[in-house]
Amino acid sequence: MEASILTCWHLSATDHITIKSVPSQVANGDNVLLLVNKLPEDLLNFAWFKGESGMNLGIAIYAPDRDLIMQGPGYSGRETVYRNGSLLIQNVNEKDTGLYTLQTLNEHGDVLSVTTMRLHVYPSISLCCNLLTSSQTMIQPVPRFPAEGEGVLLQVHNLPEDLLNFVWYKSKYGTPVLKIVEYSRDMNSVFWGPAYRGRGMVYYNGSLMLQNVTEKDAGIYTLEVLKKNSKIEKASVEFNVKKNVSQPFVRVTDTTVEGRRSVTFTCISPDTDISIRWIFNNRSLHHLERVTLSPTKCGLRIDSVGREDAGEYKCEVTNGVSLKTSLPVWWP
Repeated sequence: MEASILTCWHLSATDHITIKSVPSQVANGDNVLLLVNKLPEDLLNFAWFKGESGMNLGIAIYAPDRDLIMQGPGYSGRETVYRNGSLLIQNVNEKDTGLYTLQTLNEHGDVLSVTTMRLHVYPSISLCCNLLTSSQTMIQPVPRFPAEGEGVLLQVHNLPEDLLNFVWYKSKYGTPVLKIVEYSRDMNSVFWGPAYRGRGMVYYNGSLMLQNVTEKDAGIYTLEVLKKNSKIEKASVEFNVKKNVSQPFVRVTDTTVEGRRSVTFTCISPDTDISIRWIFNNRSLHHLERVTLSPTKCGLRIDSVGREDAGEYKCEVTNGVSLKTSLPVWWP
C-alpha cells in the first residue's frame, strides 16, 4: 500500500505522455477514442493535429484553466476533446487513417511535449454484398468489441454444405494451438475442449458463442472445415475484449509540518492506463492555489487546510471503455 502512494507522487524518468487507440482495431463507421495518459498538470493548453503538428492541420486547442475549446481547420464536427487530453472521433472513415499529434504547452507558453500516434481505419465488411459475390467462408464477431463479462458470437457465413466435420481453434501467429470444439456431422456429435466446456455454444451453421469473455479470450480464432472431397477449408477471425476498470478507493493521510496542517488523498486502483478525476462535494476539483495534484492525478494534496476544505471526497477512474467511482470519504 505504501508503495502505491510513493509511486503516485514520484514518477520515473521514463514516464511520459502516452496515447492509445480504444478500441485498438477500428473499422469504417466505428467510434474511436485516442486515450491520453500522464498528461502534465501545469498546462496552459494542449492541441490536437491531424498529421504532424502544424496549424493548417489543427483539430482543436483546449485551455483547461478556462475550460475553453477552440476549433481548428481540421475539425470536422465529429471530434470531442476531453479535459484529460483524450480525443474522441465518431463515425470514422478510411480518410481518417494517418498520424495524430498531441502538443502540450505549459503555463509559460513553452512546448512541453509533442506526442504522435498512428490511427488505421479498416474497411468495414459489407456482408450484404460479399455474400452475393463470394462463396468463401467468412466469420464476423458480434459485437465487434465485446466488454469483459459479455458474450461474443463468432458468426459464420457460407459454411460449406458438403462438410464432414468442423473444428474451432484458438490460434497464435496463424497456427492452431488450442482446440475449442469439434463437430461431426456423420455422428451428429460435439466434443468440447476442457478450457471451454460449459461456457461455449456451437451451432449447426458453424457459429461459435463464447460467454463471459475476459482479456485472455482476445485473439485469433480459426474454423477448420473438412469437406467430403477430403479438402480442408479454413477461415479466421480476431477480436479484442474491452476491459472494465475496478472500483478504486481513497486513502487519507494527515500531516503537520511547522504548525501547518496538510491532507493528502490517494486514489488507489489496480488498473493501469487510466485517467483520474477528483470530486469534492459532487463537483470536479481542479488545480487551485493550495491544491497539488501528483503527475498522474492519483494523489491530491491540500496545504494549509481549513473549514472550507471539509466535505466529501471521491475519485473517478476511466480507461475510455468503462468508468468507476470510489466510495466517498469525509474529511475531517
